[in-house]
Amino acid sequence: MTKYYYRPLVQTGQKRPPDAVSLAGGPCWFTQVEVLQRAQEPYFVEAARLPADVLMRLEDARAPIAGIGLETPRLMGILNVTPDSFSDGGRFNGAAMALQHAQAMASSGADIIDIGGESTRPGAHEVPRDAEIARTTPVIKAVRSVLETPISIDTRKAEVAKAACDAGATMVNDVSGFTFDTGLAPFCAARDLPVFVMHSQGGPETMQDNPSYEDVVFDVYDFLEGRIQNLMEAGLPRERIVVDPGIGFGKKIEHNLALLANLSVFHSLGCAILLGISRKGFIHKIGGAEEPDARMPGSIAVGLAGVAQGVQLLRVHDVAETKQALKLWLAAIRGDC
Repeated sequence: MTKYYYRPLVQTGQKRPPDAVSLAGGPCWFTQVEVLQRAQEPYFVEAARLPADVLMRLEDARAPIAGIGLETPRLMGILNVTPDSFSDGGRFNGAAMALQHAQAMASSGADIIDIGGESTRPGAHEVPRDAEIARTTPVIKAVRSVLETPISIDTRKAEVAKAACDAGATMVNDVSGFTFDTGLAPFCAARDLPVFVMHSQGGPETMQDNPSYEDVVFDVYDFLEGRIQNLMEAGLPRERIVVDPGIGFGKKIEHNLALLANLSVFHSLGCAILLGISRKGFIHKIGGAEEPDARMPGSIAVGLAGVAQGVQLLRVHDVAETKQALKLWLAAIRGDC
């Protein structure tokens, strides 16, 4: 049976033609869609000619995540409490330093604080559950004691997620796409937690060992579609699921660029989209910034390219700078402040 993939040709601006369709209730819109198939030439159709269920998934406004409306792009601030993160390993170890950084991100415009205690850089080894809990739980308690900003726990493990949520986290971000620990999805369903489901080819230890795909866009789409179905069967409704194509996780530079050029196809899944590109290695390879903390301009550029394709959430290190860029981008497309 032929499977079709639908990529809306996303546009921005207040002046819209009569047949324009709003994309997922956000600031972008479209009038045409590229219809894709494996090993076939694509073709274009008007939005009005799409199957009703496809058009509904592309058009319907995405539900709020933990009370955060997605009618405008949102920011997830990264708080790594690990000694070996690729970008800021060791900088925020300990509750006091981590809390200070969380407060700075919240005051700069972070809508979510994403706290992780296990590095997922290429080549990183798995962290024992007890160690991951010991790193993250005191930080979550400290942050929750002074901030109302929603907290996400960045983990692959149900035991870690339970401890984090007992401490005050309200959502789960799993880089394994809920494939690492079979107990994590049922836990999230039982707690009514929003979840972020990411694609990765392999775990951190091996994911960059010559990753390959038949077609990276279709392969990642099919993986996420399957994970959504599994999560729904576990009791999580689609409106609480956010998808992430997993830029840099088991992907060469050409894979990352193909996904970035075709991000809008993932709106057909009917879920909000999270894009994590902050300080990734491909920004160094293209932009020439060798040190991770020098990659802020490239990170913002790619983030805005994603937002221009309707991405609802950006996972970032540089919250204040990205927030400023988003404000200016929105003002430019709307023609007002």
